[in-house]
Amino acid sequence: MSEASRRRIIILGSTGSIGTQALDVIHGHPDRFDVVGLAAGSNRDLAYQQADQLGLGHDRVVFGAEDATTLVREVSSDVVLNGITGSVGLLPTLAALESGATLALANKESLIVGGELVLNAKVRDDQIVPVDSEHSALAQALMAGAHSEVAKLIVTASGGPLRGRSADSLASVTPAEALAHPTWDMGLVVTTNSATLVNKGLEVIEAHLLFGIPFDQIEVTVHPQSVVHSLVEFHDGSTLAQASPPDMRLPIAWGLSWPDRIPGVMPGIDWSQSHTWTFEPLDEVAFPAVSMAKAAGERGGTFPAVFNAANEQAVYAFHRGDISLPTIIEVISHTLEHHDSGEMSVEAVLEAERVARERADRFIASQGS
Repeated sequence: MSEASRRRIIILGSTGSIGTQALDVIHGHPDRFDVVGLAAGSNRDLAYQQADQLGLGHDRVVFGAEDATTLVREVSSDVVLNGITGSVGLLPTLAALESGATLALANKESLIVGGELVLNAKVRDDQIVPVDSEHSALAQALMAGAHSEVAKLIVTASGGPLRGRSADSLASVTPAEALAHPTWDMGLVVTTNSATLVNKGLEVIEAHLLFGIPFDQIEVTVHPQSVVHSLVEFHDGSTLAQASPPDMRLPIAWGLSWPDRIPGVMPGIDWSQSHTWTFEPLDEVAFPAVSMAKAAGERGGTFPAVFNAANEQAVYAFHRGDISLPTIIEVISHTLEHHDSGEMSVEAVLEAERVARERADRFIASQGS
């Protein structure tokens, strides 16, 4: 690869799960990438260690979403990988798009809460490359046909650590049980969201925004093996799936190198062995978060931002022991019921989130009285 074709990469959330795996990919292919900036949360020691391993000056390492936004604006890059957790990733996402860089998007919350603001910030149609395994799979499968030929998107869900549990049994779930994901190693919020299926609800909204497919043409199926990452059904009855071992390095690598594939990122499926893949319907009685997220997405405006903000407050309350797991859904429902969405702007989104968090916190406090 020529020096001119090497890609300059900024990694936001470098010390988290996505960021560390991205650096694994980059270290394995030093001829393709130059890291020109890192942004982390509070783990300064690891961030500076990462910079030293890359030969990157500490002046190119920043902390917090505000400084991450400044980094993206001031340092020229070809690709910005946004692996920040939570809606604080919105402003860095907007800055990346405005810079003209390709946005490798692992921070789904920024797209969900920003909605049309994020889509309108694009300077070219192909500027956002999804890094979530499900949306990377959809993007790859969609390359097989025209948009007008798509009948439905089928987003796969592992079912999380509570798959098969009845609605009545969820009240006794402990934080440790909610975090015991059988497949993926994720942070506290995302792993808890996987247990409640909130994460899958957010991914349905993300799929709608990324691919312009109506909500009534997006379905969820439970696939515990997490090998088929999502599927696209075309209007002739053909369904195409993207399958690979459950390893985030593959969608991360595709986000960094899109539209090219990097050879040898990870081993493929061993077809000399027997495999059994199962697909189950989603239990919407025990896990109503997906239908609730669809409803918020269909209402649009700041409703998805409120859904996300209320959920984050409820997740932290659950891990403090203030509420039970099913109450997370009650917190979201209560907060949405009292929300009126106005005109979309960054200020409106931030204000809607602030009010939603306050309203969610008051409802949470009332549960203990």
